[in-house]
Amino acid sequence: MRTEGDTWVCGSCGNEEPRDSEAEAAMTPQDEQRDDGHPPVVDGTQDASETMEAHCPADGCDGDRASYERRPKPGGSSEVRVFTCVECGHTWRET
Repeated sequence: MRTEGDTWVCGSCGNEEPRDSEAEAAMTPQDEQRDDGHPPVVDGTQDASETMEAHCPADGCDGDRASYERRPKPGGSSEVRVFTCVECGHTWRET
């Protein structure tokens, strides 16, 4: 979650919730936590064997890396790869 004015915004799904100043005042940050807007994002899968170079087809995403998993096609005759963009989380099937 990140703050945008008087709103909390989820970085994954975009859900927005109003901020509650009383509830936030009662919160105690843990060591090394801070509210500096957008936290740095570390791609822990960048060099993992289950990721590969693949252009994300989502509008507005310039991601060029995706994780993937093999799933059986209905009927079990073969498999299809399902990709997930490391940058935005968009999912698509191999064509």
